[in-house]
Amino acid sequence: MNMQQRLDLQRKAYRAMPMPTKKQRIDHLNGLKTALLKHSDDLADAVNQDFSCRSKDETIIAEVIPAVNAIKYTIKQLGQWMKPSKRHLDLAMQPAKAYVMYQPLGVVGIIVPWNYPIAMTLQPLICALGAGNRAMLKLSEFTPQTNEVLRAVLADAFAEDHVAVVTGEADVAAAFSSLPFDHILFTGSSSVGKHVMRAAAENLTPVTLELGGKSPTIIDDKVPLADVMNRIVFGKTMNAGQTCTAPDYILCPASRRDEVVEHYTKTFSAMFPTLKENGDYTSIVNDRQYNRLLGVLDDAREKGATVIPINPANEDMSSGTRKIAPHLVVDTTDEMKVVQEEIFGPIIPIITYDSFDEVIDYINDRPRPLALYLFSYDREKQQRVLEETHAGGVSINETLLQAAIDSLPFGGIGNSGMGHYHGWEGFETLSKTKSVLTKGKFNAAKSVYAPYGQTFHKIFYWLNLR
Repeated sequence: MNMQQRLDLQRKAYRAMPMPTKKQRIDHLNGLKTALLKHSDDLADAVNQDFSCRSKDETIIAEVIPAVNAIKYTIKQLGQWMKPSKRHLDLAMQPAKAYVMYQPLGVVGIIVPWNYPIAMTLQPLICALGAGNRAMLKLSEFTPQTNEVLRAVLADAFAEDHVAVVTGEADVAAAFSSLPFDHILFTGSSSVGKHVMRAAAENLTPVTLELGGKSPTIIDDKVPLADVMNRIVFGKTMNAGQTCTAPDYILCPASRRDEVVEHYTKTFSAMFPTLKENGDYTSIVNDRQYNRLLGVLDDAREKGATVIPINPANEDMSSGTRKIAPHLVVDTTDEMKVVQEEIFGPIIPIITYDSFDEVIDYINDRPRPLALYLFSYDREKQQRVLEETHAGGVSINETLLQAAIDSLPFGGIGNSGMGHYHGWEGFETLSKTKSVLTKGKFNAAKSVYAPYGQTFHKIFYWLNLR
């Protein structure tokens, strides 16, 4: 069965059940949770195979638990979300009732990235199911082992006319994004996101684009590094930095640069005393990404940066592994790839400033990021960052965790994406918010029908034009 036939099958099934009840949606979500828990160990093993090394604990913490929590939260909130929303009516519109109903869109297309193949499959799917939709998922060609287990998970819970899995190379992804879905949710790079949006435009299919960008991490002049460096290192080392919301670069006062290097090195070394055979430290997903990251480091060196590797046990990382030791990059210039491109790996440039105004200007001079992190106990600086910069989401004195809170929307702005999902915003994004006006037999509106110029028209104008 080709992709168009699967879409036709799902459309037919949707038309037979266009408005699943709350109980039906909860049953769908519980079925997904049961299948996910049944296969969670297999999923973690498969991700480990695809990456060549990723800790089972990291996969459970970063992918499985968030998906389970999202299911629980959606089930808990679903009844409230599904209720029609009453709206105000002016006196002139009475007697009548106005409300908004939330109607399933139909069939949602979900394009999944390779970096978190479980979470980025299930989180959008949970939103789609909660909103009463059916879904087709294009999984990444770079995670073949995980894809097979995900196929089994979804086959345990759903018929293909409800949730269908598609795999294949870039040509399949291009054809997938050209299908006339009722909505497409894409997670990936900004460059590919533009192609998806262009293809979707041919069908006037609305899109939610979850992209990435260079997420800044600001350290102010007073915050104790002993308090916060473990949070920064955690955010950068999770999945070896292959996270769209990972800290991409550090902005710190020039007077604190050496202190930042020292604390980062010490903190990382305590978390990961060895690298090459350490199952807790994740590999780069494939040779293409591995070589790209080495190229970023070579470019920085060639253009005059100081590159500081962090290799606590002084291991030979040059062969027999796709792991890359963390590298801090200082003395950067704007001509370097490490400053220009989203890094998506264990490399972090440290850029210095002399005043907080410079921080605001530096961020605002660049494309708007998916995440922004500020480490400061100064309320005035916190407010300045919130009000004077843009980002998809902000964490103050923390990294990554804003994306794990089900009650907060997740989404970018500008170059880092458009639209939101997770929680209520995901339900709303994948629903049609339909305006409804209902009236009975009595028709007060006929008073304003032609012929005009009657006494009632004059009263009506007087009431409404004051």
